Amino acid sequence: MSAEATNPATPGPATPSPQRSVPLEQGGAPARRKGRARIDLRRLGRAALLGPTARDRLPDAIGHVAEAHRAHHPDADMEPLRRAYVLAESSHRGQMRKSGEPYITHPLAVTLILAELGAETTTLTASLLHDTVEDTEVTLDQVRSEFGDEVCYLVDGVTKLEKVDYGAAAEPETFRKMLVATGNDVRVMSIKLADRLHNMRTLGVMRPEKQARIAKVTRDVLIPLAERLGVQALKTELEDLVFAILHPEEYEHTRELIVDNAARAGDPLAEIAEEVRGVLRDAGIQAEVLIRPRHFVSVHRVSRKRGPMRGADFGRLLVLVNEDADCYGVLGELHTCLTPVVSEFKDFIAVPKFNLYQSLHTAVASGDGQVAEVLIRTHQMHKVAEAGVIALGNPYTAPAEEQPDGEGERTADGERVDPTRPGWLSRLLHWQQGAPDPDTFWSTLREDLAQDREIAVFRADGGSLGLPEGASCVDAAYAQYGEDAHACIGARVNGRLATLSTVLRDGDTVQLLMGQDPASEPSREWLEHAHTPAARIAIQRWLTAHPSPRDTEPAEAPAAAPRPPAEAPAARPAAANAVVEQPGASVRLAGCCTPVPPDRVTGFAVRGGVVTVHRVECAGVARMKGAGRAEVEVSWGDTTECRVTLVAESFGRPHLLADLTEAIALEGAAIVSATVEPPSQQRVRHTYTLQLPDAARLPGLMRAMRNVPGVYDVNRAQHAAAAAQ
Repeated sequence: MSAEATNPATPGPATPSPQRSVPLEQGGAPARRKGRARIDLRRLGRAALLGPTARDRLPDAIGHVAEAHRAHHPDADMEPLRRAYVLAESSHRGQMRKSGEPYITHPLAVTLILAELGAETTTLTASLLHDTVEDTEVTLDQVRSEFGDEVCYLVDGVTKLEKVDYGAAAEPETFRKMLVATGNDVRVMSIKLADRLHNMRTLGVMRPEKQARIAKVTRDVLIPLAERLGVQALKTELEDLVFAILHPEEYEHTRELIVDNAARAGDPLAEIAEEVRGVLRDAGIQAEVLIRPRHFVSVHRVSRKRGPMRGADFGRLLVLVNEDADCYGVLGELHTCLTPVVSEFKDFIAVPKFNLYQSLHTAVASGDGQVAEVLIRTHQMHKVAEAGVIALGNPYTAPAEEQPDGEGERTADGERVDPTRPGWLSRLLHWQQGAPDPDTFWSTLREDLAQDREIAVFRADGGSLGLPEGASCVDAAYAQYGEDAHACIGARVNGRLATLSTVLRDGDTVQLLMGQDPASEPSREWLEHAHTPAARIAIQRWLTAHPSPRDTEPAEAPAAAPRPPAEAPAARPAAANAVVEQPGASVRLAGCCTPVPPDRVTGFAVRGGVVTVHRVECAGVARMKGAGRAEVEVSWGDTTECRVTLVAESFGRPHLLADLTEAIALEGAAIVSATVEPPSQQRVRHTYTLQLPDAARLPGLMRAMRNVPGVYDVNRAQHAAAAAQ
């Protein structure tokens, strides 16, 4: 049977119990309502065997499910749940879990988990039936006939997921199909995650080696999936359960830390919470301030990062308000009236995480040096932070009037345009379409699941990109432009030129520089810097479709570029059009700044009766004036012919040198000398000394050179040393 769990009341060495009594942090399970008794699965099992109930009332066994469901959906129709329970109970009757419990207790517990998180009726109906097709005589046709296509689709999806081996021997094509089905309807994976959570809760009496195998699969695949779907309540409890099984000694040490902290006199976090309540009350901001104790894995991580823990380290403050604007109002009051730890501030409201998570994060210090982390969010944000996609309901039948800006509209094939689908899930569907083969998709997906932190970078147009930590400009290019990123030639990061291999940091601004050459192609070297599936799959797909010797050679080296710097000899620049007010003196244009008409210029006398002419803004002018050298007045004569040195900086590509020299020739300039430096970090530097028949042509020449694909900047030469000395 699909549910391998055992008796939840049976103790086991690897089953963590403390987390059921410790409230969880922002990613943890929601606190149970006051007055509601803890669910007794044994009682539910017995109630399931009491026989049929009247058609006009719900069976007692699903009373807790109905209560939790109505708390989120007061007007929900309970009839589908009643019929689903009756079918599930009758179908599973006689089947027992390994603990000896009636099997019906498992789908009931899974459905209750989802109901507590706010799942809509269709999901709960499918959850009650999720094991019937696999483990009983019920068929999909029967489910479709009695409950409709939607419930049938969900049950079929969960049934297929049950057959997938998530471990190292997983068959890639099968797993890809299952995830694609999940991507088409996230409720499939929601049911699967709740199913795994209940089985993990009741894993205690299984053999240790089997516990470890299930825990590793949960850690490597299902916990990352829960994170990416935003279902933090499931994710954090799964983390604690896995932690207890795979790291029992560290788990026990963490439990002792929590117990010892609970036994201390006084609670600094409670004192800070009361101070925060007073600040907000005085400011007239209606808010609920709660203490959110950290779950086990979070305490373990904090203790390893910070060393000995203080009282305020064992939890966070959660401030819940009604409107988005109130979040920033709370932030302002806290930073004004308390001592903020500015380095801890993060704004996930303006820039939500890839899994829909929104919140303001900050920290404040108390008088005795205790630092309390604070999460500020609206009630709706909190619901999504806890339940992720489960809190979004049915993305395919939501009324259009409930969606802002027409988000409830449907596409031509009937699927609703769903702006609430997590970005990672949307990207998943794109990856599988572009992957050249199932193995590439599977290996790339596993790498992505191993990434547990995300950064946000800002585009030049004000938008943002969510990328995994360690992502490079290559990843940003493919995230923004898809396969059009093949034409990317470089980037500016925070306004500075950067290579595509540059690793991005959270909060960076990245401007991607795109070439216009239709023959642009990605380099195999880009794979070394690509961390996202979107980038790696797109690059591999292109390289597979275009086998060529270029695939094994650096695409950055210009085809015509000589290996050592090559320079054509030339006479000193002519200066016949520069006139100095010093009889008998000869004139030489300074090589450090190559002045041309109509630049503002000045001169300095050097040995041999020569006056060197500099642009006024040249760094050499400042040095010589600082040394007390006298200036010589210089003006331009009637002639407009000039000689100038230009430096072109580019990202390497084949035929770049030929294209640049062609652009120069078309502008009527003659090349007196040229130097091409060897490529360095994918960049190439070209230095040209050019003779122009008319100085007025210089701006047009520089524009023409900048327009050559691959060239990102052209400037007048500015040498560090002054040639006049």
